[in-house]
Amino acid sequence: MLLIGASRGLGLALAREWAESGRHVVATVRGSARTPLHDLADTSAGQIEVETVDITEPAEVAALHDRLGDRAFDLLFINAGVTNEPEGTVAQTSTDEFTRVMVTNALSPLRVVEALQDLVEPTGTIGVMSSGQGSVANNEHGGHEVYRGSKAALNTFMRSYAARHDNDLRTLVLMAPGWVQTDLGGQDARLTIDESIPNVVKTLDALRGTPGLHYVDYLGRTVAW
Repeated sequence: MLLIGASRGLGLALAREWAESGRHVVATVRGSARTPLHDLADTSAGQIEVETVDITEPAEVAALHDRLGDRAFDLLFINAGVTNEPEGTVAQTSTDEFTRVMVTNALSPLRVVEALQDLVEPTGTIGVMSSGQGSVANNEHGGHEVYRGSKAALNTFMRSYAARHDNDLRTLVLMAPGWVQTDLGGQDARLTIDESIPNVVKTLDALRGTPGLHYVDYLGRTVAW
């Protein structure tokens, strides 16, 4: 399987979970610095292979495709994403910060899907880490506006991708992992990584072989658009 964005947090936990279950994981980091993923790979008995890509740089995505072009994966999962700092309303957010979040969370994952889709087996799975905050229907209290907007945009773009590939036998997944205690989620989050990630993996496994787009949470429950 191919995991995009695994240097820390949820991505690192996903790499560990899949490797411990016996899967071979090609997992990516951004840049050349050593990360916890490298440490994990060193102790994985060859189960984890580290690659490098910055998903906001199309040339790097294309280069990754070239390096992996002779391989086939049963699962492509794109985890890479950011939140905005400092938190504020859309009107309070600078154009540069708004652009950074939208390019990283919405535009770039779809570019990766388009660029790497041919590496995924015909009945494989393409998944993207979304968020429950990307649900328009469930947004009753506001807050986290730019992040919410980026995930809602991501969801819409994946829905458009699914519509363009309505005869495809691949499973498409938008995953809401829950509010998890990571650098991005913060220490006040409701779930630990150990409460979220094993269930994320179980849900992805359960959806294998069910073509079409699924917007679900870590327990496999459908999330309202």
